[in-house]
Amino acid sequence: MDVSQYLGVFLDEAHEHLQTLSDQLMVLENDPENEDSINEIFRAAHSLKGMAGTMGYKRMQRLTHDTEDVFSAIRGGQMKVSGGLVDVLFQALDALEAYVDTIQNTSDEGTEDNESIIVELNKILKEGTGGGGEEEKAAPAAEQAAPAEAASEEAAGGDEKALYKSVKLDESQSSTMKDAIVAGKHVYGATVYIDEACLLKAARAFLVFKAIEEFGDIAAVDPSSQDIEDEKFDFNFSMFVVTDESFEKVEAAAKSVSEIVDIVGEEYTESMLGANEAEPAPEPEAVVEEVQPEAVVAAAAPAAKAAPAAKAAPAAKGGAKPAGKPVANRTVRVDIEKLDVLMNLVSELIIAKNSLVSASSNMTSSNSSDNQFNEQIEYLESVTTNLHESVMKVRMVPIESALQKFPRMIRDLEKTLGKKMTLTITGEETELDRTVVDEIGDPLMHLLRNSADHGLETPEVRTQEGKPDVGTIFVNAYQDGNNVIIEVGDDGKGIDVDAVRNKIIERGYASEERAMQMTDKEVVDVLFDPGFSMAKQVTDLSGRGVGLDVVKSKIEALGGDVEVKSKMGEGSTFIIRLPLTLAIIQALMVIVGGEKYAIALGNIQTIEDIPISDIKLVENKEVIQLRGTVIPIVRLSDILDAPSKNDPNANLVIVIVKKGDSLAGLVVDELIGQQEIVIKSLGKYINTGRMISGATILGDGEVALILDSNALI
Repeated sequence: MDVSQYLGVFLDEAHEHLQTLSDQLMVLENDPENEDSINEIFRAAHSLKGMAGTMGYKRMQRLTHDTEDVFSAIRGGQMKVSGGLVDVLFQALDALEAYVDTIQNTSDEGTEDNESIIVELNKILKEGTGGGGEEEKAAPAAEQAAPAEAASEEAAGGDEKALYKSVKLDESQSSTMKDAIVAGKHVYGATVYIDEACLLKAARAFLVFKAIEEFGDIAAVDPSSQDIEDEKFDFNFSMFVVTDESFEKVEAAAKSVSEIVDIVGEEYTESMLGANEAEPAPEPEAVVEEVQPEAVVAAAAPAAKAAPAAKAAPAAKGGAKPAGKPVANRTVRVDIEKLDVLMNLVSELIIAKNSLVSASSNMTSSNSSDNQFNEQIEYLESVTTNLHESVMKVRMVPIESALQKFPRMIRDLEKTLGKKMTLTITGEETELDRTVVDEIGDPLMHLLRNSADHGLETPEVRTQEGKPDVGTIFVNAYQDGNNVIIEVGDDGKGIDVDAVRNKIIERGYASEERAMQMTDKEVVDVLFDPGFSMAKQVTDLSGRGVGLDVVKSKIEALGGDVEVKSKMGEGSTFIIRLPLTLAIIQALMVIVGGEKYAIALGNIQTIEDIPISDIKLVENKEVIQLRGTVIPIVRLSDILDAPSKNDPNANLVIVIVKKGDSLAGLVVDELIGQQEIVIKSLGKYINTGRMISGATILGDGEVALILDSNALI
């Protein structure tokens, strides 16, 4: 079977179910009697088992089946949750995640059987239930089959579940099967019943078709192949099979597909086929969509595309969907690449709009036609702005998806390090661009591991210092203007600045004289240099510095920055600042040395007109005093090597920018105004330094560089 058609959907849903398992196992560890968690774990394991079986991943299916058996026994009150069981279940979860990772990379589950975990699960099941053999294992399947069989019997009017007897064949189908009987072949009518707990019933039907087509032809199906593809059917379907083999082989082929409860059928004669033929003027309830014999094999394959994710309400056979049924889910998965294409198109539209705005500003408005043109430009500007905002909202996802895996990680670190710790997460509903959320997981993981390993003290030390023996690690996310702030910290011992300064001298990062002159902030910033570490020995979980260069480079690649606040004995906080979007921003356009530059509007606090006499020198650096605050100024003409053309004695135009609690004044020659700009990367071949974050194309076709005010501060 070619599973590549819906491999993406399988991976998406598998990740969701694995996250559910992880979250609920964490709850169950602290509250072993929590029935809601037990039921959620059972459902997630059952869904994973069915999905793995459909995709043909037998090893993954076996492991989830044994996990499901354990929770089936727990739900039935046959056994209790123990600490040892939770540990084994976490091992099983890790193994399942490894399967999914391997499938994502290779489309195959690999060769690892995880026999030791399966043996341990069965041992716990046997001990917990006081025996547990094949009879017990068979019981759940029988219990699941019972409701489906009962429902099938009711639907068939008690006629041995033979729904195929009511299928009406058109003249072409009947003629084809009669010719097959005359030629000495067997024609079987059969109805296949699917487990009502199955999530991918269309895919199950497809697998049955594929299994039978190995030795026979499917001459007719009911409901139609299109309805099966759209999942518009109950948990059964009927078919007529032409083959040289016995019905037992047809039955075995259908039952080889997991979650097939039963198949009922018989061999047909010419006279029996006549009873199934449609009347010339059939009653409305007897109408069935035609399925041409030669089209059935081709049409069965698209059933695999049956959007395993589609949860369409099954229509009653021969009837319509129930009216007024509430819609359970109004979302749809969209490939991020498709959103990128849409964003690029919106970007080009904004560039075109800026060109028209630029052209209109050069025209006179002396007549009505010019006024109408300007009105249309304003309307286009409004539409493109709204379109941009809508596309951005589509791309925005809660940061929660990047934080979900961390409670489990902290639980494992607690056992590994022998420390007591708890993780507090707030602001997980804060939204970020999907691209940023996908990339932010690794930096956050490094910071949390550093807090756990190097930040928090052992319970004994914390008790001696008068702290609770359980350390606290926190992640706090919130929106601040056009940025999202993520704070990661702990209530541990903090960063020993003197120890870092000594390590700088010891490792030759700076001379002793220079190191002693460095401010505390400059000392702490050295921790982000590649290769610098405070750890006495390198381990999987090392000290401050290991991984921090990865954190810094990753965050800067996303257009953000990171800073540290620490106090000895009280803890450390790493503050990550990220832009809401990486594509289109509102910017202030300025001129420096005759060249146009853009500064992100979200970083600007105020714009001031300052007399040259207000410039003061502090430690040989230019500053201004503004409303009681001393603010250093940066002359962009010097930084950008673009000499100013203004009168040296004229007032200075200063753009006050903010980064966290820090302020700086950027001296510009002239202000142009606010504009919506599209950020374009300068590529890897242009070495710009950190002060330039990209470029944009203006309405007149000029290219303007975008200044990174965070780097300038």
